[in-house]
Amino acid sequence: MGIPVGKLALYTALGGVRPSACLPITIDVGTNNEELLNDEFYIGLRQKRATGQEYTELLDEFMVAVKQNYGQKVLVQFEDFANHNAFTLLEKYKATHLVFNDDIQGTAAVVLAGLMAGLKFAGGTLADHTFLFFGAGEAGTGIAELVALEISMQSKTSQEEARKNIWLVDSKGLIVSSRKDSIQPFKKLYAHEHEPVKDLLSAIKDIKPTALIGSAGVGQSFTKEVIEAMSSINKRPIILALSNPTSKSECTAEQAYSWSQGRAIFGSGSPFDPVKYNDKLFVPAQANNAYIFPGFGLGVVTSGAIRVKDDMVLAAAEALAEQVTAEHFDKGLIYPPFSSIRKISANIAARVAVKAYDLGLASHLPRPKDLVKYAESCMYSPIYRSYR
Repeated sequence: MGIPVGKLALYTALGGVRPSACLPITIDVGTNNEELLNDEFYIGLRQKRATGQEYTELLDEFMVAVKQNYGQKVLVQFEDFANHNAFTLLEKYKATHLVFNDDIQGTAAVVLAGLMAGLKFAGGTLADHTFLFFGAGEAGTGIAELVALEISMQSKTSQEEARKNIWLVDSKGLIVSSRKDSIQPFKKLYAHEHEPVKDLLSAIKDIKPTALIGSAGVGQSFTKEVIEAMSSINKRPIILALSNPTSKSECTAEQAYSWSQGRAIFGSGSPFDPVKYNDKLFVPAQANNAYIFPGFGLGVVTSGAIRVKDDMVLAAAEALAEQVTAEHFDKGLIYPPFSSIRKISANIAARVAVKAYDLGLASHLPRPKDLVKYAESCMYSPIYRSYR
C-alpha cells in the first residue's frame, strides 16, 4: 500500500490535487514468493498469483466497478504492473476508460522532455538524431514510442518512418529483423534490417547514435569504452542513465562527464551530486517522473477529460522542456529546478488541458480563458483557514 499512498501524496504535494479526491488501491492477486506464503505474519492473499482468465476477469470487474461508482471522469493510474500486463491493460482500457500508466507514459514524457531540452541547446530537431536504447522493457519501448510520435508530428512523417531513427538493445543484443519470431510484439516495431549485434559497444559503433538511453537496470553497463565511443561520434553526446537505484545506474554523473571530457549532456534516474570537471561545475539532471505525473493528473482532472490521448502526454513533455532556460543548461541541467515544481505542474496541467479541449475530450465548460491561472486556482494547499 505504500506505493499508491506515496504516489497520491505526490499528486497532492507537487500537483495540488485535492487529497479528498484521491483513493489508493492495491490489487492483490497472490504471490509466488514461497517465503511469504509460509510466513505466518504475511498479511497478503496466501495463494499463488492469479494469471490468465482469472486475472483478466478480476481486472475487468475492478475497472467496470470504478467507472460505475465514480463515473467516466475518474482517472485510474496503473503503477508497477509487470511488462506484459502493463502494455495489455493500457491498450485494452484506453478507449473505454480514463487511464494512465506512469511507468510507460510518465517515464516516456519526462525522458522526451529531457531530450527536447537538450536538443534545444545542442542543436537540431529530434528527426536529425539517432537514438539507441539499452533496455527494451516497458520503460524503454514506452519512451521510444513517444519519441517516434513526436518525430512524426514535428516532421510530418508516419510513425513507422520515425521509428527508423530508433534502435533497441535488449539482453540478447540489438533488436533486428532476423529476431522477429522470438521477441515480444511491442519490440517488433523496432526490429530493423541489420546484421545481428551481440553487445552494446558494437551496436554504438555500427549505429552511431547521437543519444544513448539506458533503462535496463544493469549497473555500470555504460563503461568507459561506451562513453568514449559516444564522445568520438558526437560533439555533445546525450547520455541518459535512467535506471535506479544508484547501484543499478548505467553510469554515474562523474563517469559520464569525465569520460566525455565534460561534453556529455547527462541525465539520470538516480540523484547524483554536482560534479566538478576542469574547473566547471556540472549539476546532473534527474529524470524524475514526479516532474510529469502530478501536473498531468491535475490537467486531466481540472479539464474534466474523459480519455487520455498520446497528444496529451506529448503536450506534458513539451511544457516541461520549455521551462528549461539557457541558464539551467549551462549548469548541465536538462530539467528545471525541482524547487519550482508547483509552478512547473501548473504549466503542464494547462498544456494538457489545452490539448484535451482541442481534442474535444474536456467536459469542464465553458473553457477557462487563462488555463495556467485556472490550474493554479484549483491547486490544493495544506493551509488551515483562519476563522478569527
